[in-house]
Amino acid sequence: MPHIYKETHKTGRIGWLRAAVLGANDGTISVASLVVGVAAAGAHQRSILLTGLAGLVAGGMSMAAGEYVSVQSQADIEKADLEKEKLELKNHPKNELDELTAIYVNRGLDQPLARTVAEKLMSGDALGAHARDELGITESKRARPIQAALTSIVSFSGGAIVPIVTVLLAPPAWVAQLSCATALVTLVILGGTAAYAGGASIVRGALRVSFWGALAMGLTAGVGKLFGTA
Repeated sequence: MPHIYKETHKTGRIGWLRAAVLGANDGTISVASLVVGVAAAGAHQRSILLTGLAGLVAGGMSMAAGEYVSVQSQADIEKADLEKEKLELKNHPKNELDELTAIYVNRGLDQPLARTVAEKLMSGDALGAHARDELGITESKRARPIQAALTSIVSFSGGAIVPIVTVLLAPPAWVAQLSCATALVTLVILGGTAAYAGGASIVRGALRVSFWGALAMGLTAGVGKLFGTA
């Protein structure tokens, strides 16, 4: 029996990678920005810590809810399309066979071969063939709302922990500066890791994430200075 070489592709990581990267980046940027802004306003270290903790809880729940609702909507659409396709296969199998044949012809097969392939696939898993080749729904790209929500809240909390720990350990006079520095280092690591996992440029991934993080913290620090009382 010949050896079957199995390739691995990065598209299988899309579902969890997107939610994880978005959650961790958002956790670090939003909570660090809150901390830096409140610190720049001259707040007491205890108040800064409470602000960070509130941002972690509120932001984590918001991310989880947002991801769940968004991905669940995608899942509902996929389910509706599959139900419609199932009904079409039951009521109009000939039309569905012609449709699948036309898809393979458009991809480069000649008519007889395309017909043979369509008949063979529909004799096995007709719905799976139409889901994949007509609707573009594959197992690796299926919507998984619970996975997305859990990944988001865990990754957001992981990112938000960095500025909170910094507030706990930093000298009161250096909370803003150290929170900004640790957040930027974290964002560089996150951006580079995400780019590596996705097969993109590590340097470009690290730079674009850290740029937006620095901009967010700079703006909130400016607002804190402008409206602060100390």
